[in-house]
Amino acid sequence: MKYTTLGRTGVTVSRLCLGCMNFGGRTNAANATQIIDRALDAGINFVDTANVYGHEPGNYHEGVGAVSKLWGKPCSLAASGRRWC
Repeated sequence: MKYTTLGRTGVTVSRLCLGCMNFGGRTNAANATQIIDRALDAGINFVDTANVYGHEPGNYHEGVGAVSKLWGKPCSLAASGRRWC
């Protein structure tokens, strides 16, 4: 995996970002978990999510919630408005 520094923040993120727009909608929690697991294995540490993602606004946590369960370490960046973790 290739990494880059995000602007002038000093935060190092993977050049690929895992987009979670369909998690909790077209992508059920089981499939989302598999996708997230593979992304982590590939070295992705940058996740894009928002509370309007998913089948209905607000239910995106069904799929994206798997991120926190699979990540045994803090993420470098979660793009969700301006939330940093």
